[in-house]
Amino acid sequence: MLFDKQTYVQRRSILKEQVGSGIILLMGNNDSPSNYPANAYRFRQDSSFLYYFGQHREGLAGIIDIDNNREYLVGNDIDIEDIVWFGSVDSVADMAAQSGVANTLTMAQMADFLSLAKKEGRTIHFLPPYRHDLMIQLMDMLGIHPSQQRSQASVALIKAIVNQRAVKTPEEIAEIERACAIGYEMHTTAMKMCRPGVTEQEISGRISGIASSKGCMVSFQSIVSMHGEIMHGYPSPRPLEAGRLLLCDAGAETNENYCSDNTRTTPISGRFTQRQKEIYSIVEQCHDYALSLAAPGVKWWDVHFGVCRLMTDKLKELGLMKGDTEEAVQAGAHAMFMPHGLGHMMGMDVHDMEGLGQTYVGFDDEVKPNLEQFGTNCLRCGRRLQEGFVMTDEPGIYFIPALIDDWKASGHCAEFLNFDLLETYKDFGGIRIEDDILITSDGCRYLGKDRIPYHINEVEEFINK
Repeated sequence: MLFDKQTYVQRRSILKEQVGSGIILLMGNNDSPSNYPANAYRFRQDSSFLYYFGQHREGLAGIIDIDNNREYLVGNDIDIEDIVWFGSVDSVADMAAQSGVANTLTMAQMADFLSLAKKEGRTIHFLPPYRHDLMIQLMDMLGIHPSQQRSQASVALIKAIVNQRAVKTPEEIAEIERACAIGYEMHTTAMKMCRPGVTEQEISGRISGIASSKGCMVSFQSIVSMHGEIMHGYPSPRPLEAGRLLLCDAGAETNENYCSDNTRTTPISGRFTQRQKEIYSIVEQCHDYALSLAAPGVKWWDVHFGVCRLMTDKLKELGLMKGDTEEAVQAGAHAMFMPHGLGHMMGMDVHDMEGLGQTYVGFDDEVKPNLEQFGTNCLRCGRRLQEGFVMTDEPGIYFIPALIDDWKASGHCAEFLNFDLLETYKDFGGIRIEDDILITSDGCRYLGKDRIPYHINEVEEFINK
């Protein structure tokens, strides 16, 4: 457990107060087999269960009976067969005491408890599941088919959890900073390795090994690719080629599952070409502009579109875009170059709480998502920022050949785009710069003691010394 038990007691107390009535069911995760039952992936606990109960063992659940003011840690104690293979572990009763929970149930007892609650017509609040084994468990216990579970998940519980988890405490921020320190080592290693002949997979393997060597893991599958225009360009055995750019989007996740997430784009030959500098400098300016805008009370929606306007102005100077900037952004013409949002919340999940539904996490009654417009539909957050939010700042410019061809053929946003010049950029790739920021009382600050080089002169100096 990362925090003392009073932290978890207090978190559950606030949750009970916000939900108000009924039964809260928080499912922990089970082991996930890779290719046969005994060969499991590294275990990762469910974030919301971990946030409220603090326990990392597989096969657990938590019940908070608000109406009767009783809490239960649910799980089966391991038997001698398990001890032979995995050693002794704390009993469920011991783990409950560590988490400040007075009562325990076995898995079978939980099924009976929930069955009785259903017969009594009590409300059972649960979160939308994302693992199929838990979907089957929920179907067995609650009688809700997996296809209906997301729509029947408790909106009251989702909103209460988002309200709590979105604002990070100083202790949580310190843990995220630990992840950022590992991320710094990962990215600076990748930048030093970036030279012709080294493969994408070799770099990815090395930086994943750095996370593992700290007892941690990567916070998501690392994106390491010369094809930076592919949003999720996972590493291939392809050797790096002189004159091209390598985009590396990677992060670390600590033992307590707090994350970092950074992106750097490095010239494989050691120096940016003039054309690469021109595009890179726009992304660099957009990255820094977002930092000047982000502050409590400011809508992330406005930060995103402020960056889009700046990007449009700068691309007009290069001749890639044209026309009125405001009209171009309203039409979504800038999404040709940045088809994603400026950033997302980050914390115990690298895309924090995204599994609960982005409508509830990144948006609210004041700021609604626009799911219709290309690019804007991928904006993961738009709501007003609060002190204690952790966000990623990750503008990018990409030249996606298939997208260029598609918009050119249909004439989409033709009044704002120079398709003839775009044709000459089809072999460019993509550039993204990403850092993690904390919203403070009067603005924002970087997370992580050391800054991964990203200004053009700093990058060139760092990789060549």
